[in-house]
Amino acid sequence: MAKIAFTAGRVSGFKCPPDKKQAFMWDVNAPGLGLRATPGGRPAYVFQGVYQSKDLRITIGSPAAWTIPAAQTKARELQRLIDEGKDPRNLKRDAIAANIAKHAALEATALTVGELWPLYLQSGKPKRRDAWKPRYRADLVAMASPGGETKKRGVGLTRPGPLHPLLALPLVEVNEDSLKVWYDREALASKHQAARALMMFRGFLRWCAGRPEYRSLIDRDAGKSAAIMENLPPSTRRTDALEAAQVAGWWSGVEQLTNRTASVYLRALLLTGARREELAALTWENVDAHWRKLTIADKVDSTRTIPLSPYMAQLLATLPKTGPFVFASTGKAGRISDARSSHAAALQEAGIEHLTFHGLRRSFSLLGEAAGAPAGAIAQIMGHKPSATAEGYRPRSVDALRPFLARIEEHILDLAGVQFDSKTVPGVLRAVG
Repeated sequence: MAKIAFTAGRVSGFKCPPDKKQAFMWDVNAPGLGLRATPGGRPAYVFQGVYQSKDLRITIGSPAAWTIPAAQTKARELQRLIDEGKDPRNLKRDAIAANIAKHAALEATALTVGELWPLYLQSGKPKRRDAWKPRYRADLVAMASPGGETKKRGVGLTRPGPLHPLLALPLVEVNEDSLKVWYDREALASKHQAARALMMFRGFLRWCAGRPEYRSLIDRDAGKSAAIMENLPPSTRRTDALEAAQVAGWWSGVEQLTNRTASVYLRALLLTGARREELAALTWENVDAHWRKLTIADKVDSTRTIPLSPYMAQLLATLPKTGPFVFASTGKAGRISDARSSHAAALQEAGIEHLTFHGLRRSFSLLGEAAGAPAGAIAQIMGHKPSATAEGYRPRSVDALRPFLARIEEHILDLAGVQFDSKTVPGVLRAVG
């Protein structure tokens, strides 16, 4: 093939004949350098050589971007690589891959916590569980909320959640120093809330560490640094519960509440040992008055079925059926959502300084032991995760649980000074002091 000296005029005037698919012009000064043109495309410098007895061709670039001397220099470099036994095509591919990787690394370093948080909410889950419980997921959302919404209780706007300041932080900047600064600032408002937010964020870091695409960007142990752990508030296990002598005063205070639904709800918590949300979500559909059973939502399993004890059956029968929920409310949820103010009034009436809803659950367990019910039966009624107990845990049928729950109920009613006739028409309760 004929070679000529490349000049600016020859390069700019080179065209592909209309009857050909492509045409080449070759440079006499730089071996392998050519100019390729097609009928409908723009000309481009190319290099053509022989590597391991096979022809190869590599595009260098457009004459608009490459001067003739620059293209000649590039052609000589490519020929030199072949002379050294290297395939210039591999080097070009490696350069492209390295450039892509460089850009990906730059994008990764800019990835923020806030960009991953929605994905974490969608696909994250606790250890050994298929998914989060709805309430915990709602807490995660609330902890990272921007605030600024009208308060549901009280006046004014909500403040940002404790985790919200971390959403703007790039993942690569999540370290013990940045978390220490964040924690100290949030702890000024509430140490316990900041500590709970930290535990939640550590779950997010564990999730990131479990995904190869984010593992190299985070420090999984950033939230466990000594500087943070030493400043966490002491973890004290709550032990509040009703003493036997307090049951009568508590019962009387609850019974006198003007809110009938709250009154029945609070007593039902003590009589069943159920968690407050489990009982609040109870529907009439899951109250089997005929076979005397209750099916309630469960924290460990999806649901659990327990006996409907005699007094409990009478108590529920006094409630009006105004909707699907047993403990109905005119609020948005359609059911009781917060009975704390009612409980506080009852506690004040009884002269009891402090008792949480979980304290009522704890009271059921302690009073159940005092009534002589087996630990395994109490645990099953309360929905505790099965474990080896002193009696050797074994699931009991509803009928097998029935006499134990009746015994616990009788013990509580005896302490409360309540007598009733189980043969009384449902809905009519008679208290005898």
